[in-house]
Amino acid sequence: MELKIPEYILSIKPYTPGKPIEELEREYKISGSIKLASNENPLGPSPKAQKAMKEAMGILNRYPDASGYYLTQKLAAKLGVRPETVVLGNGSDDVIGMLARALLQTGDEAVMTAPSFLMYEILVKSVGAAPIFVPLNKLAVDLDAMALAITEKTRMVFINNPNNPTGTFIKQGEFEAFLKKLPSSVTVVLDEAYIEFARDPDCLNGLSAIGENPPVAVLRTFSKVYGLAGIRIGYGIMPADMAGLLHRIRQPFNTSSLAQVGAAAALDDDAFLQQTLHLVETELIFLQTALNEMGVTSFPTQANFFLIDVKQDADRVFQKMLEEGVIIRSMVSYGYPQYVRVNVGTRQENIRFLKAFEKVMGKMSQEIGG
Repeated sequence: MELKIPEYILSIKPYTPGKPIEELEREYKISGSIKLASNENPLGPSPKAQKAMKEAMGILNRYPDASGYYLTQKLAAKLGVRPETVVLGNGSDDVIGMLARALLQTGDEAVMTAPSFLMYEILVKSVGAAPIFVPLNKLAVDLDAMALAITEKTRMVFINNPNNPTGTFIKQGEFEAFLKKLPSSVTVVLDEAYIEFARDPDCLNGLSAIGENPPVAVLRTFSKVYGLAGIRIGYGIMPADMAGLLHRIRQPFNTSSLAQVGAAAALDDDAFLQQTLHLVETELIFLQTALNEMGVTSFPTQANFFLIDVKQDADRVFQKMLEEGVIIRSMVSYGYPQYVRVNVGTRQENIRFLKAFEKVMGKMSQEIGG
């Protein structure tokens, strides 16, 4: 049988996730590895979420609530939005996919930064639309350049704030001015996966833009600050009529029972949230101070990760760090061949990273010098 595959599908390069710890230890026959590559919460899941999910184990023979009623109601109340504006997803990636399927057609264009989260490009291409890339300006989203990239074919704009992988942010006033430049036929998808970590009071909070013209869809997730990456739960907040379109094409049971009860309980665990935010802020200072003392350049961030300029092949540094049992993220595929990205871990993990990094960089410097 000869399959006829659309060219726009063949053009997609598969997403490469951060290397799992289990895979590293299997390949290198080592144990006690640490992973600082995928911007996860080093404290694990919220204790309240763990308890709620354990209690829900007895109902796994039943299909989940297709509407996610209780989680939707709790999110709406916490965020001050109407329940009919909330769309739950199997991670925020799921919501991006729904937006692409509902709002894009073959031949349409979607403007996005380069680099940015790789799933924007993949999901746009999967429906036959074309990604239009706008380079970052000094690691930051260039809203003026993005506005200039809008054409009559543009139907969607992706903005990541705080930005992944750079950790830079957009100010509220800058975003409001940007919206005024766009036609009403364009939907702005504002991905706020890391918004809870933002410490600068001027950082844009997209919920203020819901109901604006052009329409704005805000994406958020429980994978990062709430430590629930393994159960895949995220959500979008958008105009109610747009949410209604997504519900037409959403898979009926796209969020599991465990994901719904775990996320709802996590929203109630403010102590865990504050513990996470305190750890991230404290350990960012610890890590970047130590790197500065080594003479290594790292960059400011409003997220739980940051970039490091290793001044040589980032893939090679990544590989050498694997050999030390430390997983970080090379930025070669993001267009930064000499940068790596590291997320904050616990103090013990961060000390382990610093020792391994200093050892690797020292050895590589000797190799270059020799």
